[in-house]
Amino acid sequence: MASQKYTEARKDGNRRWDAANLDRVSIAMPKGKKDTIKAAADAAGESMNQYIIAAVDQRMERDGEVSNGA
Repeated sequence: MASQKYTEARKDGNRRWDAANLDRVSIAMPKGKKDTIKAAADAAGESMNQYIIAAVDQRMERDGEVSNGA
């Protein structure tokens, strides 16, 4: 399969889609924790984003909170 260029138009389209469809959250954690989470996510075959969302969803389900299922 031929490699496609990641053009400025594609970047702009991706940014617009993200803005319309995603919420962003910035978190702070102790030094080294990010590396630990990354290793756990890799071991699970997931991205850090998927891993963290799943962890939050599991906690909310355990605590009886409502999740929007997104």
